[in-house]
Amino acid sequence: VVGSDPPGQRNDKSSGFSDLREKLKSMTPHRDNYKNKVTDKDDSYKNRKVKEARRVQSGIVQVEVFSKEDCDVIEGKINEVVANGEAGLYREHTVDRAPLRNKYFFGEGYTYGAQLEKRGPGQERLYPKGEVDDIPTWVHDLVITKLVASGVVPEGFVNSAVINDYQPGGCIVSHVDPLHIFARPIVSVSFFSDSALCFGCRFQFKPIRVSEPVLELPVRRGSVTVLSGYAADDITHCIRPQDIKERRAVIILRKTRPDAPRVDQSPSPNPSPPERHAPLKAKRSHRRADPDAAHRPRVLEMDKEENRHSSSSSRLHRRSNSSENYWRRSQDGDVSRKVKMRRH
Repeated sequence: VVGSDPPGQRNDKSSGFSDLREKLKSMTPHRDNYKNKVTDKDDSYKNRKVKEARRVQSGIVQVEVFSKEDCDVIEGKINEVVANGEAGLYREHTVDRAPLRNKYFFGEGYTYGAQLEKRGPGQERLYPKGEVDDIPTWVHDLVITKLVASGVVPEGFVNSAVINDYQPGGCIVSHVDPLHIFARPIVSVSFFSDSALCFGCRFQFKPIRVSEPVLELPVRRGSVTVLSGYAADDITHCIRPQDIKERRAVIILRKTRPDAPRVDQSPSPNPSPPERHAPLKAKRSHRRADPDAAHRPRVLEMDKEENRHSSSSSRLHRRSNSSENYWRRSQDGDVSRKVKMRRH
């Protein structure tokens, strides 16, 4: 067509624009401004995250102290601890069981999480002396002695040893080791398999979900990780379910503060030795699990309990055709809210 404008261009003399795209852009200037703000916000967040990751790294030291042969011997000793726990050979507060993770406290044990009467940081308490078993001789001979010889900790520093035994998909939620209970540094040694220690994550549950970490620190079998400063005190650390693809154990070595508070205990006029309890029924085996199990949704014991409670109340108040919904009753008997149930 003679005298026609190119596609996308039109000579609009009345508005003063020769290009229709320029006219549309002038009519919606907020779009470019919004894009610029979003980009600036994203860049600012990334910069803050990079700076925080550097601060975390400044408080981390990793060293290789234990050979493959050392790991083989120590892992055999850890298996003996697990067997003793299953047989009920330890004191009551030495063994703490959770889904896909067992804790074994030696030297000193403390209350945390659901065990606390009052929740929140600073509420943790050491158990009275003698409530947990002493640190095994093999931990001193095979682990602590080598750490002292390598200059990781000074002689006589460690008076608390905890063994965390994880199965595939196990985790420990974000936390800071109680400042009023433990001195720094915090030393951990990894066994059985490689994993990761993550910093600055947020956990959500039902199903369990974990946000992106500020820093993901690889921890190899036999490696020693030492936390102090910002990494130990000013940011949470955790182990995510997706990071435990095979059985993994970690020995955590710490020193309790001399003024750390303890659980109140009335003195007995005739103290007796700590009671040994009957053997506990084994709850799990150490068979190699499906590597994909760590990525599947898990049903925790607290979820099962709530599901059992909800199923009984739902018989009286069914108001949905979906089998995945149930009604939770409040204390005054009124239906408060609908909760979505997920089948696993």
